[in-house]
Amino acid sequence: MIGINNYGDPVNNLTGCLEDIKALRPLLERNGDGTKDFDVLMLSDEQSSSNAMSHIEQLFNGDGEIALLYFSGHGYVNTTGAEIVFPNNILSAANYYTGLQMSNILTIANQSRFHNKVIILDCCYSGNMGKYAPTTTTSVLNNGVTVLTACRDDETAGELGGHGLFTELLCDALRGGAADFLGNITLGGIYAYIDRAFGAWQQRPMFKTNVQEFSPLRKVTPKVKAEEIRKLTEIFVDMNMDYPLDPSYEFTNTMDKTDAIAPYADEEHVKIFQTLQKLTSIGFVEPVDEDHMYFAAMNQKACRLTAIGKYYWRLVSKRRI
Repeated sequence: MIGINNYGDPVNNLTGCLEDIKALRPLLERNGDGTKDFDVLMLSDEQSSSNAMSHIEQLFNGDGEIALLYFSGHGYVNTTGAEIVFPNNILSAANYYTGLQMSNILTIANQSRFHNKVIILDCCYSGNMGKYAPTTTTSVLNNGVTVLTACRDDETAGELGGHGLFTELLCDALRGGAADFLGNITLGGIYAYIDRAFGAWQQRPMFKTNVQEFSPLRKVTPKVKAEEIRKLTEIFVDMNMDYPLDPSYEFTNTMDKTDAIAPYADEEHVKIFQTLQKLTSIGFVEPVDEDHMYFAAMNQKACRLTAIGKYYWRLVSKRRI
């Protein structure tokens, strides 16, 4: 990770880039349960573009599962193309000369043997990374390459509250905002989370990818455990069925209660109902003709799978979960 605040002049200096990499580091180093995730190298206020390039080449020189490059600092476009800028690339206030060409960085990632190569840029004009070239006859992004940027190729990237606005949302996504129902946080989920936060007249993040499947960048504890989700096919033998309920599913409906209704609470039914309520809390199950599961049970109604519940039912039936 590279973050640069100090560009040697108050006109050029930034305020949130070091905070960006400090906030991101623990989110990339550890999963939500504390298990190890990425090995992170931080280049704070790196002054030399050539030294940074050496580290970038080293980062992508391997054949592991995933390599990730993150940059927060200045971006610029000149006659030689789009680039990320380092202090030694600045002649004077707002007068830059060639930094690290985004196209050169992408070439390194394209040639890497890592299964997944990820580039995340929070800088102005970052949407130029992986920009389509009309003269080429092949994909700009090789298989396994993903680019996530703070803005389009002609936009600037803003700071807010001591962080890059884009990176603030990236951190929230990694904390769990972009997690799926199994606790997996993928780049697709991260982009969807960030994209929803920007209005039509704000900077627009860009997402470019050439992958066959999304691998999680981070995992967090899901609201409902996978073993509970796997019970979908046990409870609902047919995903289109209505599962009948009665008062025996409600644990408070015991014989010693004056207002109890037969049939009374049954231990096995209560366990099933607890699972159904958990699945209801994440939108997989809904009561039929009642507003709440409690009333569906006490009034001898039923419950059924929602559209998302049916989707996960299919995953369970195919042993994908």
